[in-house]
Amino acid sequence: MRSVRVNICGRVQGVWFRDWTRKKADVLGLAGWVRNRPDGCLEAQFTGADEAIDEMIKKCGQGPVLARVGEVTVRELETVNLEDPRPFEIRATG
Repeated sequence: MRSVRVNICGRVQGVWFRDWTRKKADVLGLAGWVRNRPDGCLEAQFTGADEAIDEMIKKCGQGPVLARVGEVTVRELETVNLEDPRPFEIRATG
C-alpha cells in the first residue's frame, strides 16, 4: 500500500478529467480525491495497492479523450489509514 500526490498539467480542466479520474480510481480500488487547481492544473491523491497506483499514474498521463496532458509529477506520501476507506471524491478547487 502506498499514497501519492499527483499534479497533472496541460489542457486538463473543462474536459471532464475529474469525473474520468474518479471512475478510473473506483475501478482500480483506490481511495483519495481529485480537484482543479487555480493554476489550471489538476491535483489528485491516490491511496491503494502499488500496482493500482502505478496504473493510475500511467492513465493520468493520457487522460480522457479531450485532454492534452503536458506534465505529470508524482510525490510519494506517508500511507494513510485505510481501515475505513472513503469513496474516491471530487473536491472543490483548491
